[in-house]
Amino acid sequence: MSRFWSSLTHELKPYVPGEQPRMADLVKLNTNENPLGPSPRALEAIRAAAADTLRLYPDPQATALRAALAAYHDVRPEQVFVGNGSDEVLAHAFVALLKHDAPLLFPDITYSFYPVYCRLFGIAYETVPLDQAMQIRIADYRRPAGAIIIPNPNAPTGSALSRAEIRGLLDEHSDVPVVADEAYVDFGAETAIPLVASHRNLLVVQTMSKSRALAGLRVGYAIGDADLIDALTRVKDSFNSYPLGRPAQAGAIASLEDDAYFQRSRVRVIEGRERLIRGLKEAGFEVLPSLANFVFARHPAHEGAALAAALREQAVIVRHFSAPRIADYLRITVGTDEQIDRLLSALSGIVR
Repeated sequence: MSRFWSSLTHELKPYVPGEQPRMADLVKLNTNENPLGPSPRALEAIRAAAADTLRLYPDPQATALRAALAAYHDVRPEQVFVGNGSDEVLAHAFVALLKHDAPLLFPDITYSFYPVYCRLFGIAYETVPLDQAMQIRIADYRRPAGAIIIPNPNAPTGSALSRAEIRGLLDEHSDVPVVADEAYVDFGAETAIPLVASHRNLLVVQTMSKSRALAGLRVGYAIGDADLIDALTRVKDSFNSYPLGRPAQAGAIASLEDDAYFQRSRVRVIEGRERLIRGLKEAGFEVLPSLANFVFARHPAHEGAALAAALREQAVIVRHFSAPRIADYLRITVGTDEQIDRLLSALSGIVR
């Protein structure tokens, strides 16, 4: 700490990202990265954009990318906002839409950036406990709220709500903004984007980091009523008018255009998830239902921290959280078939 820090800086408890270790022969299953790689067309577009034009600022409105996203999701360009990864888009949403006199509501076990944003931006919040099955229950949100944010599927549990359940939440809270954080939606859940047309209070946030394997490019976006998008733009232009560089915009557009690759990749990850679940259950693990590119599992005879440490000794990295309700769980990213085999082989020697 330094005497030059502001009081806010002293009080912050920053988000802790997933580890990016440098280990030989590593099986990295801790940060929900896509093991299959991005579309070759996206890579080609990124290389082409790395040209002399990099001396020029990118389009601050990302006009072509927003038009491509609008066409893909069947909305209007003015209903689309883009940012430097969905984390930045979410940060702008917290400032622009989620700070009110009544508290913001979100699950008690969820994306751990949410309380960080609340503390950073001075947002009052209340957490709503998951039920005993680690599921979000819409009925539990029948309470006063200034705003609501729901990750769907939830992280780190992987469970998802149906579109009908999201519609019910929106109808019950039609007077407050509701954000559906859909970072993992492409792996089997229902997107709430079709509800934007009938619900002016809904903002849907998605990312190209997971299902499109562009985590290193940092492209996130939001879709909602034009008035909500205008609020995000006002915050963005008060912070950074150029969040997406030329290569990022070009690569994202090319990824959207290569839908055949996207669909094949998405299906392969889903198949890998089901294979991983079967293997874990055969090894004695309890696995929560997942519609994400990861699973949340625990073994009744082993502590989560001990399992994570034992796997690390074999160069297999998974994510462990120390929060009381989930301390015995491991969040395991769906890897390649070879990576899944390595994980299951390592676990068989640990839990036998």
